[in-house]
Amino acid sequence: MESKITVIDSNEVVISPEGEIDFSNSQQLKEELLQVFEQDYKQVILDFSEVESIDSSGLGKLLLFQKKLKEKDGTLIIRNVKSDYIKNMFEMIHLNKVIEIES
Repeated sequence: MESKITVIDSNEVVISPEGEIDFSNSQQLKEELLQVFEQDYKQVILDFSEVESIDSSGLGKLLLFQKKLKEKDGTLIIRNVKSDYIKNMFEMIHLNKVIEIES
């Protein structure tokens, strides 16, 4: 999994991971999320347009990050989910009730 990080302004950043997010690389995603967290961005957007799949370890990292960001009055948004597998997984675990998901 590789990610591209795009700074929009001093409050907003977009992280665009590619490929699969799973046990083998979810720690890398966590480190990237923590890196932008430490830079005090209030809105973090995850662009999932190039993400093919995500497993429970990746979902866990997203939920932990969302909680941490919310404690600082920040917002995590997941955008451009193309994979039906990921959409179904998000719906099944009701992720949209915890994290804002934009189509």
